[in-house]
Amino acid sequence: MSRVPLIDTHCHLDFERYDEDRTDVLARASEAGLVAVVNPAVDPANSATVCDLAGATPLIFAAVGVHPNSTAESGPDWLETIRTLAARDKVVAIGEIGLDYYWDRSPKAVQWQALELQLRLAASLGLPVIIHNRDASEDVLRMLADWVNGLPGGHALRENPGVLHSFSAPPDVAERALALGFLLGITGPVTYKKADDLRAIVARVPLDRLLIETDGPFLTPHPYRGERNEPAYVQYVADRIAALHQTTVEAVGRQTSLNAIRLFRLPMDAAWQSSLVV
Repeated sequence: MSRVPLIDTHCHLDFERYDEDRTDVLARASEAGLVAVVNPAVDPANSATVCDLAGATPLIFAAVGVHPNSTAESGPDWLETIRTLAARDKVVAIGEIGLDYYWDRSPKAVQWQALELQLRLAASLGLPVIIHNRDASEDVLRMLADWVNGLPGGHALRENPGVLHSFSAPPDVAERALALGFLLGITGPVTYKKADDLRAIVARVPLDRLLIETDGPFLTPHPYRGERNEPAYVQYVADRIAALHQTTVEAVGRQTSLNAIRLFRLPMDAAWQSSLVV
């Protein structure tokens, strides 16, 4: 596997499934070559926890926001809470935000309003967005297009607005998202036996438009499917992408890390900067 620095751009390391061995999980991540993990939030309280974890852990960077499934339960002051937390050190994005019509845990109108408000917040702060989309592609793309096209000329987010996390939608959704400037986040399902449609999409998307993610503790890649996911396993996602692009896992690791640095404006540590420059 790759020894080029890797970046897991989506893992919920604050979740309780890591409570008993979080230190060991982070140690395994470093051993696997990871130099950064972006930890997105799902609600206001969790956003504060994520910021605290990032502040205490060099490997972790934070994203703050309200997940669509949490939008009906976030209270009246949730947006100001997210705005305040977004000013914390090591916050690199607004997320995980979006729409989810699969679980139906929040009315669509509530989800729409929460997404619109958080997109506006991201624009005002100049922070990219981490987008959750489940069975809601048309509405997600419509809202993202309105948002990106409404940004002022020269706004930093016009070219790097965000990422569609754990991409699993049809090819036309990928094309439209890419046309808006979004990156696609690829997770463990790209390694699954029956994921031929996803692999066909990933094979066509240029490497400079992809990010690698675990979405831990969920979506564990083969050969560990069925177990808890963790950042060290992002190397298996990189390996499968390398096979699809007929290149090396080192090339995938290098390019996806550069993509993450560009999108989230992550600091490039001098100790591994040279490994990312060909």
